[in-house]
Amino acid sequence: MTDIPPNLDWVRAAPEGATGPGPWIELAFGADDLVYIRETGDPENVVTTTRRKWDAFVLGVQAGEFDHFVAGLEEERPPAPAEGRS
Repeated sequence: MTDIPPNLDWVRAAPEGATGPGPWIELAFGADDLVYIRETGDPENVVTTTRRKWDAFVLGVQAGEFDHFVAGLEEERPPAPAEGRS
């Protein structure tokens, strides 16, 4: 297991204007090309990957490669706010 550096700058992946505890995913980019991922509800449980693997994952999400994991969930979620409106 990789030791988690104490001085990481965690960035929360939440919709703009979101309030409350989440649950949200938080990311931190560390030394040696490592990416740290945690969930706000369990911040001591940290997953570590490489920047190259993280970038490949993000490109896959953008390309729709994981859409089948959320098929049918769209009806359960409230609609996202339109950009430019509040």
